[in-house]
Amino acid sequence: MLGIQGLLARLVDVVLIVVGAVLASHVRFEGLVQSRLDGAFITFSVAFALASFPVFGLYQSWRGRSMLRLIGLVSLAWLVVQACGLVLMFSLHRTDFISRLWFAYWTAITGGALIASRLTAYGVLRSVRYAGMNLRNVAVVGYGSHCQRVVRKMEASPAGGFRVSAMFDLRPMAGVAPSGVPVYVDLKSFSEYVRSNDVQEIWLALPLSEESTILRFVNEFRDELVNIRFIPDVQSVALFDSSMIDLIGEPAINLVASPLSQHALVQKEIFDRIFAALALIALAPLLTIIAIAVKLSSPGPVFFTQFRKGADGRVFKIYKFRTMRHHVEKAGVVTQATKGDSRITRVGRFLRRTSLDELPQFFNVLRGEMSVVGPRPHAIEHDELYQKVVNGYIHRYRIKPGITGWAQVNGFRGETDRVEKMQKRVEHDLYYLRNWSFALDMRIVLATVAKGMVSSNAY
Repeated sequence: MLGIQGLLARLVDVVLIVVGAVLASHVRFEGLVQSRLDGAFITFSVAFALASFPVFGLYQSWRGRSMLRLIGLVSLAWLVVQACGLVLMFSLHRTDFISRLWFAYWTAITGGALIASRLTAYGVLRSVRYAGMNLRNVAVVGYGSHCQRVVRKMEASPAGGFRVSAMFDLRPMAGVAPSGVPVYVDLKSFSEYVRSNDVQEIWLALPLSEESTILRFVNEFRDELVNIRFIPDVQSVALFDSSMIDLIGEPAINLVASPLSQHALVQKEIFDRIFAALALIALAPLLTIIAIAVKLSSPGPVFFTQFRKGADGRVFKIYKFRTMRHHVEKAGVVTQATKGDSRITRVGRFLRRTSLDELPQFFNVLRGEMSVVGPRPHAIEHDELYQKVVNGYIHRYRIKPGITGWAQVNGFRGETDRVEKMQKRVEHDLYYLRNWSFALDMRIVLATVAKGMVSSNAY
C-alpha cells in the first residue's frame, strides 16, 4: 500500500503536469482566452507519469543517495512520458491538433517544475537534518581504513540523513570514532546501548573474510527492529564500485563486471534511441548538405565504413562521412590521420576539425550498436595493439561505445601517436564507467555541443 508521503508526492506531480500544460498554453497563445488545451494528451501524460515514475524509482526514499542522479532520473522519466504521449497521439491521428511550440513549452516548464519540487524538498530536508532532526541513528561495526572511510563519509554528509551514534571496534585504534561517540569492544555492552538508545541502523563495515563476525551480529539482533546493512570492503579486489545484484534468486556482489546495472542500461538505451531519432530529424538538412559536399570533393563514396568493437566485444560497422581521398591500405594495417595528412580532402579537413564527420553515427545509435555517450570506438587493429600495452583497456567494452565521451570533452581525442596518450584516454573512459549517471551524460552532451565540436587535436 502507498504511504501518505507516496500519495502526496504523486498528487504534487499530477498538479505540476496539469499546471505546466496550462502555463505553456498561456505562454504560447498569449492569453487564457485564446489558449487551447488538449485534454486527452494531458490525461495520457498524467497516466503515463503515474505508471512510469515508480519504475524509475522517483517515489523511493532518497536518503543518503545522490541528488544529481535523482535530477537525471526525473529528466529522463519525464522525457520518456512525453515521448510515449507523442507516439500514442500519433497513433490516434491527433498530432494535427497539437501545437508543437505548446508541447515544447509544456515539456520544459513541467520538467523544470518536477526538478524544482524535488530540489525544494531536498533543501528543506537538508536544513532539517543540519539542525539535527530527521536523522537515523547508526551504529558502525568494523575496523581499519574501510571503517574510517564509512564514518568520515557519514560525518561529511549530514544531509544524507544518518548520524553515527555508536561504534563497535573489532581492532581498537585511535582516531576512528568522532568525538563524543561511544566506542565498544564488548558485544553485551554494545547490544544494551543499541536497544536502549533508539539506534535504527547497524552498518557492518567489514571485509568479506569476516563471515563469522557478520553472523555474530546478525544473530544478536535477529529479533530486533533494527536495519542491519553490510558495507563490504572490496576495494582491493573490485575494479569498479561494487554493487549487489540478484542472480537466479541469489544475492551477488559485482567485483569485475559491467558497472552499470540492467536498470541503468535500459534508461541509457531509451535515451539513446529517442535522442538519435530526434537528432537525425533535426540534422537532416545539414546531413544532406555535407553528403553533397563530400561527393563533390573527390571521387568515392559519401560514407566511410569500418568495423569496430562494441559492447562485450561484438563487432559492428561504423558510419562516418568520408574525409579522405579514396585509397587502399594493406590488409591488417590502419594508418591514423596525422597533421597535414595529404590523404585528407579540403572538405574532409573541415569535417574532421568540427567532428561533423561523426554525425552518421546517430544511425549506429538508432540501430542499437552505439550510445550517444560512451568510450570512443577504435579500429580493431588498434584495439588488438593497445589491449596488450594499456592497463584496463579491455574494460572499455563493458558498455556500448559512444559518439562522444568523457575523454573527448577533456581534450583526449585525435591521433594517439604515443602509448601515454591512449593511457590517459582509457583512464578517462574508466572514470566515466565508475561514475556513470544520467546527469553526467547530459553534462558530456552539453560540453560536446559547447566546446567539444572543435578541437586542435582533430585533423
